[in-house]
Amino acid sequence: MKTRSLIKNNSKSRAIILHLDGDPKYARKAYSYYNNLNLKAIIESVPESKQCIVIRNLLKKYNPDILVATGHDLMIKKGQGYFDINNYKNSKYFAKTVKEARKWNSDENKFTIIAGACESFFEAIISEGANFASSPGRILIDYKDPLIVANKVANTDRNSFISINEIIPELKSGYKSIGGTKARGCF
Repeated sequence: MKTRSLIKNNSKSRAIILHLDGDPKYARKAYSYYNNLNLKAIIESVPESKQCIVIRNLLKKYNPDILVATGHDLMIKKGQGYFDINNYKNSKYFAKTVKEARKWNSDENKFTIIAGACESFFEAIISEGANFASSPGRILIDYKDPLIVANKVANTDRNSFISINEIIPELKSGYKSIGGTKARGCF
């Protein structure tokens, strides 16, 4: 597990983002994305199956405002078994990661969680406490979609809530890629 740390003193947002990604290539892309937006972010490349194991220690260590847990996922039997978590490669790990993170901070207004990947079991991830999750349409999503949500939350005023409807127009893969309810801004 390799840590990429990006803490900028001149960041426009005071929010801290902890981003776990199961794919080192996409962890590097996330690093570049956050760096270009001048956001405070800690990016860790952690296999999806290990994210639920390491999350509590990482949360204690970094005390983030926003958690993003991504990687790869897929439906094993396409077009059937939508509501069987065993029909997904990694959704159970994303759901467990969210569950563990909510044990650390159960307040959805003070700690935002964005989790899931392509074709993830959206409903299972949301039911464990994620504010936003992929993929309600069981589609392939752009790797930037969860990062766009994190950026929007990080740069929304603390006295305001941001809803998924406000974010959808900015998503690369549209309304089928990310769903959820709302989050309080962290700016």
